[in-house]
Amino acid sequence: MIKVAVLDDYQNAFKQVIDLEKYKKNYDFKIFNQPFVDESEAVIALEDFEAIFIMRERTPMTKSLLESLPKLKYIMTSGMRNNSIDLVVTQKRKIIVCGTEINSNPAAEVTWALILGLLRNMKQEIDNMFQGYWQTTIGLELKGKLLGLIGLGKIGSQVAKVAKAFGKDVCAWSENLNLSHANDLGVLPMSKEDLLKNSDIISIHLVLGDRYKNLISKKELAMMKKTAFLINTSRGPIVNEDDLIKALKDENIAGAGLDVYDKEPLPQDHKLRFLPNALLMPHIGFVTAENYSKFYTQMIENLDGCLNNKPIRVIS
Repeated sequence: MIKVAVLDDYQNAFKQVIDLEKYKKNYDFKIFNQPFVDESEAVIALEDFEAIFIMRERTPMTKSLLESLPKLKYIMTSGMRNNSIDLVVTQKRKIIVCGTEINSNPAAEVTWALILGLLRNMKQEIDNMFQGYWQTTIGLELKGKLLGLIGLGKIGSQVAKVAKAFGKDVCAWSENLNLSHANDLGVLPMSKEDLLKNSDIISIHLVLGDRYKNLISKKELAMMKKTAFLINTSRGPIVNEDDLIKALKDENIAGAGLDVYDKEPLPQDHKLRFLPNALLMPHIGFVTAENYSKFYTQMIENLDGCLNNKPIRVIS
């Protein structure tokens, strides 16, 4: 019987998706609902497991952690890309890493939830309704406002299509922007500086890498209109968090809608939680019943394949 650790299952979804009785002869599942305090706690908790199911980058599979888990043979991650796994070490250790399919539309949907929530002051109005108040703010319309997309890949393109349905003008920038693709979407290519200076709403849709870390910092925030909003549903470190907090505090920009952060879960006393012009979500861009069903079902399929010497969806 293979011992399998299911990590960071915050909503206890694994038991809702998977019939544990069906697999009890082959797998001994242990579900971890809370993140580890630190890596030393993770080492102690995981040292006896041969397989680990991980949810995105919630628990990084670092070099030091992997080298401390001698029994580990298999890692199954949600999605086909996970930059928190040290693939050099997994290859050296001959740990098989497999991924799953993932629906990208939920992230685009959350992006629009944040945009609309900011423009129409949803946070304040909802809170005030539960306190007995009525119509306490004045919102803004989407019409006539320029949407600037930093990144026009799969998710950015979906955001652009929705923008067009709203009748919005859209511009985009990335280091490797496909001009033909932008033209097909009716999106205007623009330099990063011009996008920052002219856009009323700026939404980030990039894969985090060294070249994009702190892409938006003090300098870039200063280029934005004081009436502009920043949306980040990609990865926290793309935006310098301290610089963003200062820009929000000083009202150098109108607001920010965030689903991602430098440290996750976001600490309870984090400064962002106390800013009235920040609309925050707990990294739920991919958190849907449809995605979770796909993740966990395919993780088991992957592990079955590995044990039958026919691994599928192999990353490394």
